[in-house]
Amino acid sequence: MESIGMAFFGKVLNQQLVLLLLVLVGLIVKKLRILNRESEKAVSSLLVNVLLPCNIIQSFLGEITISAEFVKSCILAILIAACIQIVSVFAGKLLFHRFPQEKQAILRYGLICSNSSFVGMPIAETLYGSLGVLYTSLFQIPIRFTMWTAGLSLFTNVNKKDAFKKLATHPCIVSIFIGIVLMLTRAELPKFLGDTVYSISKTTVPISMITVGSIMADADVKSLFSKSILYYTAVRLIAFPLLVYGALKLLHTEALLVNIAVIMTAMPAGASTSILAEKYDGDAQYAAQLTFVSTLCSIVTIPVISLLFT
Repeated sequence: MESIGMAFFGKVLNQQLVLLLLVLVGLIVKKLRILNRESEKAVSSLLVNVLLPCNIIQSFLGEITISAEFVKSCILAILIAACIQIVSVFAGKLLFHRFPQEKQAILRYGLICSNSSFVGMPIAETLYGSLGVLYTSLFQIPIRFTMWTAGLSLFTNVNKKDAFKKLATHPCIVSIFIGIVLMLTRAELPKFLGDTVYSISKTTVPISMITVGSIMADADVKSLFSKSILYYTAVRLIAFPLLVYGALKLLHTEALLVNIAVIMTAMPAGASTSILAEKYDGDAQYAAQLTFVSTLCSIVTIPVISLLFT
């Protein structure tokens, strides 16, 4: 059993080191000015609108046995993610109230919106295959909803109608429903189309991590490890996943769902933290530092969390 655990740890650690190298590539290409702010935004848009949706659709095209138990697990995955998001909204308000107002918004948003797409999905795919991506995709529904409602309201006033429209038309959410239809109907894509979706989906991991590295290149190294950032990192990467693990174990939840939930809550701050801060005149530099430090620390914490609690 111990050798299996160490093999699993080695697999996760290897994946994290690969992701780290890809992040370093992103840092280097940004420093060499191969990528700039404009091209960075273009690549991010390509990821969200094309690469991630193809990756999600591909996860639904695998050989999955549809049973009442499987449908129950899918619904449960969404409910678990919804509960986690509700807790994160109120926990953020409670845990970060003592920090300055301009930092509070970023810290609270960072707890609501983790990097579960760019970082979480590749890890889930490496560890659990297409089923891991499928469950991770379902987790995205409550995350996206909270991101465009409670999360966005931290930076600006939110129109409920606009928030729902953004959720319903988001490419990643649309691709989930396309994938569900394909899975339930057992419809097969024409070979040329299926091969295209597969080819695009395989570019998701390297492009997403290079983009994260490029965004992180803007962080100010001098004030990276401030008390508030280290406090946030401990909450985001350690306390939160442990809380989720304990709660789901008490409820005797299916092992794979527990594993996915723990990994998703152990993710660092989402790249959108700094993007929204910049868009709405928040402290974008502080947001970039938060993303950088939490992502850096996750290289150690995610393999350890995965070994001990999944």
